[in-house]
Order: sequence, then C-alpha cells, then structure tokens
Amino acid sequence: MSKRKLPVTVAVPVKNEEANIARCLERLGRFEEIVIIDSGSTDRTREIAEGFGARVVDFQWNGEFPKKRNWFLMNKPIATPWVLFLDADEYVDDAFCDALEAAVTREDIHGYWLHYDNFFLGKPIRHGLVQRKLALFRVGKALYERIDEHNWSALDMEIHEHPIVEGKVGEIDARIDHRDFKGLAHFISKHRDYAQWEARRYALMRDEPETWTQLTDRQKFKYTHLTKWWYPPFYFAFTFIAKRGFLDGSAGFHYAMYKAWYFQTIRLLIQEYAAEPALQKAI
Repeated sequence: MSKRKLPVTVAVPVKNEEANIARCLERLGRFEEIVIIDSGSTDRTREIAEGFGARVVDFQWNGEFPKKRNWFLMNKPIATPWVLFLDADEYVDDAFCDALEAAVTREDIHGYWLHYDNFFLGKPIRHGLVQRKLALFRVGKALYERIDEHNWSALDMEIHEHPIVEGKVGEIDARIDHRDFKGLAHFISKHRDYAQWEARRYALMRDEPETWTQLTDRQKFKYTHLTKWWYPPFYFAFTFIAKRGFLDGSAGFHYAMYKAWYFQTIRLLIQEYAAEPALQKAI
C-alpha cells in the first residue's frame, strides 16, 4: 500500500547539476510536488529533472534582490502548505520523510531546522561542528533575509542568508546526506566564491548595524570575531579537537583544515578590501 503524499513542495535550485540531480530526485517520490529552479543550465540537468516529472522554472538573476530562493517564494505558485529547499547534492531517505510527515502536522510550528551528514573526499564527516539549515517552513511564513547586493556578487542564490520565520521554529533530528559528486576542485572554487561574498557582506553589515538583529547566535559569533587573527586556528581546534573531528580520520582533518583556510581567506579579503576598496569591484 503506497503512502499518502507529503503536503510539501520540494524546491531544488540548480545550475549544471547533472552529476547530482538524479540521485536527489529519485528519493523524492513521497512529496506532492518537485520544482527545479534553473539558472540556465547548459548540461542535461533540465532533461533529467523533467524525466522525473519535476516542474522546471527558469530564473535569471539581475544582480539585485531577490535571489533565487526568495524569487521563487515571492513569484511562483506553491500549492502545498509547506516548502522544503534542497540542494541538488542533498539526499533524503525514508527515515527523514517519516520524521517530516510527523513534523508538518504540528499547528504551532512554522519552520524546522534540519540536520545533515556531510561527506568530504568521499568519506562521511560524522563529527565536528553540527551541520544544520533552516530549510523547511510554511508557505507564506518565511523569506530569506534581505541583502541588497547591487551587483557586487556573482552568486545568484542565497548561500549564507537564513530564513526569517514568523512564529515558532522546531527541529527534525533525522538526517539528510550532503554528498557532492563534483570533486575537490569544485569544493575549493565554490568556497573561494563564498569567501568573497562573506568579505563583502561584512563590509555591508558594518554600515547597516540593524542587520545584526536578524542574525542567529552562531552568525553573531562568527561576524563578531571573523577579522581576529585567532579565528581560523580557533575554528580548526574547536571542530577537530573539541568537537572530535579527529574521529573522522584523514577526511576530518582535511575538512577542518580547508574550513580554517576558508575563514582565513575571508579575513584577508576583508583586510584587502578595507585597504583597497576598488578591489571589491575588480573580481
């Protein structure tokens, strides 16, 4: 006997994700609707998505607010009461779907934090800092935080912006696999782009202190100490030693090292942009 469809629209923002998208979509048969938000893919992403019966909508960013996820929430019809944002390299299982089915019956909760099992160099990262995102919420009760970029970023999708939810937020403990099959070079390139975005956002927040009121506690700690010399080695020690990342072996060590490199890159970019503001527009 087949299970009743979950009253959730799964929205998957993509661009050239043929390496990941089929694995993601084949796990989503229990959801009422799947929507692919495509930024002009030139590979087989769209063809694969349509083969799974997903609705594909096209998105072209103009460099201004809103980006991809907010644009979808603000402009496209969503027939279900809940929306779940997944990346193409995130994979759910029946245990997660069962937990979600119970969670969305709650009338008093409007959003949920979700937990992830990260993979790096092909190995699971079970320890270190908890990987979680606020990626499931009631339609009409949340938008991602507004950041007016005015063409200073090449990232057309919300990356570190988090949803602002009207009402109570809960947590689902069942985990989602986050496993990118594009390799280490893609990981490095992606985090280079993220570092540039973070450095520019830091400058923006300095000029708009009211944005601090919307940050999570983890974000407030990060942005308060991001420019300190000790922050990258602190992050490594905290995740690899205090949070027992060493139990993940060599993959855990390399992951913690790359994350420390990432924060050091942000720190140096902030210093460089402060000394030479024109460099922010040169990249």
